[in-house]
Amino acid sequence: MSSDPYVALGVKKTATEAEIKRAYKKLVRESHPDLNPGDAGAEARFKAAAAAYDLLKDPATRARFDAGEIDETGQERPQRQYYRDFAGAEGNAYQQGRGFSSEVDPADIFAEFLRHRGGATGGGGHGFSAPGPDARYSLDVAFLDAARGARVPITLPGGDTLEVQIPPGAGDGQTLRLRGKGGAGFGGGAPGDALITLVVRAHPIFRREGADILLTLPITIDEAVLGAKVEAPTIDGPVSLTVPKGASSGRVLRLRGRGTAKPGSAERGDQLVTLSIVAPPHPDAALTEFLEGWRKTQTHDPRKGMKP
Repeated sequence: MSSDPYVALGVKKTATEAEIKRAYKKLVRESHPDLNPGDAGAEARFKAAAAAYDLLKDPATRARFDAGEIDETGQERPQRQYYRDFAGAEGNAYQQGRGFSSEVDPADIFAEFLRHRGGATGGGGHGFSAPGPDARYSLDVAFLDAARGARVPITLPGGDTLEVQIPPGAGDGQTLRLRGKGGAGFGGGAPGDALITLVVRAHPIFRREGADILLTLPITIDEAVLGAKVEAPTIDGPVSLTVPKGASSGRVLRLRGRGTAKPGSAERGDQLVTLSIVAPPHPDAALTEFLEGWRKTQTHDPRKGMKP
């Protein structure tokens, strides 16, 4: 499988942020391990898509990758340096006034290169240290855990268990960084980080749009005509909602501050409740008789003006 994040997502290098996001969500839906049990190929595509999206969703990180400053894992690319890069440096071991001799040991050249790159350990030795690689994972998160925040335990491939703090208002595709929980460092270097990409599961009644929670609430004919106090579910529990008299299907009522946390803010979004009038499946005789009589006298035409 290609390590190029653009190839992994199936988009061109000129793709917009919106196109990249759409491609990522499509791949998540098609290759999620829960939907493809036992399919190693689907799991690999899922992980590759998560890693690619994590790299390309941030314009600054994407620009650095396109410029060749970082690789597909987000690690810094070492700058290419040659003998001429050191010519003129104070104390340069190569500043001999001549080219390389055939008697020079290549191992000594490489060690000297590392010393100039800052890789030498104390005491003038030729040790080399480097931070460990970042490890990337995906984590399935329940809708309400992402909306309200939660602590979720995960088990890493090596058997270690971590508790991940899901921040309130976490979004699908968001990546959390656990410092020092990645691969071991080299030569005493610091360990890498664990990058955990969240996959938020759908909820049976709630949807999200930014920090707002969306809900379609069924109401009866009498509640719509006469108005009523009804119970409406929210991510924090049920609340009382006033349905105004003469409400129609499609009317949206706003519950302020009942959404999720807004990134970088103490404020919360709202819950938008769309009303949907639901008729009884088997109207009784009294209701049928009343509506038949009312139909003969009513003059309101909800479809007026719709004729071509």
